[in-house]
Amino acid sequence: MNIRKRLLVPERRRELPAHFSWLDHRLVQEHHIERAEVSAWALYLFLVTVGDADGLSYYSDAALARRLGLDLSRLVRARKALLGLDLIAFEPPLVQVLSLETPVPIADRFAHLRAVLQGSTGAQP
Repeated sequence: MNIRKRLLVPERRRELPAHFSWLDHRLVQEHHIERAEVSAWALYLFLVTVGDADGLSYYSDAALARRLGLDLSRLVRARKALLGLDLIAFEPPLVQVLSLETPVPIADRFAHLRAVLQGSTGAQP
């Protein structure tokens, strides 16, 4: 099979994070890791490992299931979980591991929290 690779989401091309690891520490720090089952993270690790510099790979479902020791339905659920977390893009046969969204600056988060708290208590600034 001759597959022409192309970025599925060019603006989310995977880049090496400042802390030197393909696995972004924000997966843990921002609690992404708690939002999916182990099979989804096994699939994610496999895709990160086999992906090229752009995060692209094209393993078949049968090969992925065999390599990860998952039945096909569990593999599909794992992929859906990663899609739902916006960690991968999928257009068969291509999969692209995506960069994590740019985090909201902490000052903006605090401003939002203040606004919510002031609104719920009726307090004025």
